Amino acid sequence: MIDRLLDEMTLEEQVSLLSGADFWTTVPVERLGIPKIKVTDGPNGARGGGSLVGGVKATCYPVAIALGATWNPALVEAMGVSLAGQVKSKGASVLLAPTVNIHRSGLNGRNFECYSEDPMLTAALAVAYINGVQGQGVAATIKHFAGNESEIERQTMSSDIDERALREIYLLPFEQAVKKAGVMAVMSSYNRLNGTYTSEHPWLLTDVLREQWGFDGIVMSDWFGSHSTSESVNAGLDLEMPGPTRDRGEKLVQAVRDGTVRPETVREAAGRILTLLERVGAFSSAPDLSEHAEDLPADRALIRKIGAEGAVLLKNDGILPLVKASLKRVAVIGPNAAVARVMGGGSAQINAHYTISPLEGIRAALQRSADVQHSVACGNSRLVKLFSQPVTVEYFKGVNCQGTPVATETVQTGEFFWFDLPSPDLSLTDFSVRFAGTFTPQEDGAHLLGMTNSGLAKLYVDEELVIDGYTDWKRGENFFGTANNEIRHSVEMKAGRSYAIKVEYLSPPPEEYGIHITAIRFGIERILGEDSMVEAVECARGADVALLFVGREGQWDTEGLDLPDMRLPGRQEELIERVSAVNPNCIIVLQTGGPIEMPWLEKVKAVLQVWYPGQELGNAVADMLFGDQEPGGRLPQTFPKQLSDNSAMTGDPSVYPGKDGHVRYEEGVFIGYRHHDSRHIEPLFPFGFGLGYTSFDWDEPKASTGEMTASGIKVTVRVSNAGKRAGSEVVQLYVEAPVSGVERPLKELRAFAKIALEAGESGTVTLEINPRDLSYYDVDAAAFRAPAGDYRLLIGAHAQDIRSTITIDNPQEWLGAVGDRAI
Repeated sequence: MIDRLLDEMTLEEQVSLLSGADFWTTVPVERLGIPKIKVTDGPNGARGGGSLVGGVKATCYPVAIALGATWNPALVEAMGVSLAGQVKSKGASVLLAPTVNIHRSGLNGRNFECYSEDPMLTAALAVAYINGVQGQGVAATIKHFAGNESEIERQTMSSDIDERALREIYLLPFEQAVKKAGVMAVMSSYNRLNGTYTSEHPWLLTDVLREQWGFDGIVMSDWFGSHSTSESVNAGLDLEMPGPTRDRGEKLVQAVRDGTVRPETVREAAGRILTLLERVGAFSSAPDLSEHAEDLPADRALIRKIGAEGAVLLKNDGILPLVKASLKRVAVIGPNAAVARVMGGGSAQINAHYTISPLEGIRAALQRSADVQHSVACGNSRLVKLFSQPVTVEYFKGVNCQGTPVATETVQTGEFFWFDLPSPDLSLTDFSVRFAGTFTPQEDGAHLLGMTNSGLAKLYVDEELVIDGYTDWKRGENFFGTANNEIRHSVEMKAGRSYAIKVEYLSPPPEEYGIHITAIRFGIERILGEDSMVEAVECARGADVALLFVGREGQWDTEGLDLPDMRLPGRQEELIERVSAVNPNCIIVLQTGGPIEMPWLEKVKAVLQVWYPGQELGNAVADMLFGDQEPGGRLPQTFPKQLSDNSAMTGDPSVYPGKDGHVRYEEGVFIGYRHHDSRHIEPLFPFGFGLGYTSFDWDEPKASTGEMTASGIKVTVRVSNAGKRAGSEVVQLYVEAPVSGVERPLKELRAFAKIALEAGESGTVTLEINPRDLSYYDVDAAAFRAPAGDYRLLIGAHAQDIRSTITIDNPQEWLGAVGDRAI
């Protein structure tokens, strides 16, 4: 059928398939019955079409680093199955996920959206996720291909990575997604790779992806990430997103006529688009692009389960789980206690059906059996709290907010990100908006207003200009680097009095980097001072337990910018010091998208890292605190003692954050635990670490053979739950290579298995490795090479807890072919 359609299509029709129609759909060819299909973000929920904010309600799943911490491919696959149903509820056929970039440093703002620092763990979970999604007839899109490990100047930065590091670390998850899961789509990254944009990189998109790995799906650009016509098409970029086209259309038709693009190249790319439509069933029945909210009990239960299984218990001095009957007064303190930090920021954010805060979950679990007292203490937000009162929004033609409004709506938010406008009479390049609302403070005192805008804007309180986001507007870091940095101003306010809030916004100046974003965010909050900290200390004093909910939120852990450091923002470290000084039973519940420094660690009884676990946050946290569920997670990323212990933090700006448009991956393959091992740097918490509520005994592991064979080796380990509670254990297998002329990591994760056991129960896990697992990438031979010799299989509970060793012989050198399909 595909060939027949291609034969019947004109060149112009074939070309039309190679760009989007709009932000979220492909171009149809109605003459031939070729439908359009919709794509949707993202990794932790299907947002659907429209803006990055608001929109139809959607199920909010745990973020990828929480999935990474589960070490449970079967559970991740179950989430993929569930998520595919959500994609369909949004009328979409293609999910723009998973994200498999590697945790090169602790500062990448998008680490929360990626699984791990380890490529093997990342690959195993990505394959499971893709199998779950695509098993339901929805296409998955693995991204960002490749080298997008930082958000700094990501549209132009060149990630300079040697081929060995590329093959062993950064490309491996993509390779396994192609070979093991048959992923249907790949998204190129914004950045350049060794000087060439990935969207027009023939070695990456054709030589490696298609010819060596055998990929037969489509390659699409990241949004506005295409930079050329002939170069990108010839390199293997099939689909330019979003539409309408900027680089293709008539430009591509002319390129074919001029001979710079072969007509066969266009035909092949169009054929891959048609094949995608066929694979998702678009030819069998016309896709229904309408959207609806689907909030299912089974999804809720799954999210709650993943929330507990991905949480990592980092410290427990015998205080957890808490016994409800022994609690009379519980202090719930901190900036993340009464708000639900359920996801990171950027294109992964969605409009969740509901969210449950930790405070709500704890109160529901205790059911008034204890007095639960709350204090916010201090803030931790990067931006001022979002305005959440009703706002009247008036849209005008032109940039002067004059005349009769073309459209009017009422919403309950101070954040707007427009991909389209409410009237066809309005243009994204020539419109203005007036926002009007009121704010009634609950307390006297200074209130902070903040605004950031991609475009020009002014904010008034009672008709007095208080924030000028117009005069001397300068590009900053918000809204993917297209808005100014937030401007703040404090205003003294009286409780109970209503203040008129007005904002006038003008569409932005001409686009740069091919991105035209129209967006604004404004907020207001009471300034928390010393009185709030004193209140928190008094709340904790005398309580049976002080639960401190600290960390970051989705304006810190977000697409578009990296973190400034690995410390808790604001006064949170001070809060921990002061509360722990008056209450010995202090438990830290931590929410971040990656590691933080913990100078306060010895002063608290327990630390529970829960990441951003989706809409069931509060229930999942309560389940763990009170022992209904065990925290089952293990760290997918090393937690260093200090920022300078990161492999990328050498002090050389060309290594991080980048210099003169280039960032050098100088460390090569030595990232994460590989770096800590090779440099003998003790981590705060090692890769793979995590405590539980029970203990396990391990028998000595057994290998199926003492020699590596073409079919591999199986290692079995019998594990017994020696405690009085149900729990889970993760058995990890690392390979230590013999000394050779090639510098290799001291050990590398090559297999793992998670097992859940009731108290007193035993079970056996099986770990499989093959010749490739012994190898390194030999650049000169252009292949993976495993030299002959003795290799040690290190079996342990984490990277610093190796419990048994098996020595195996690789009797003869193994050399993988360039296009080797067996991994």
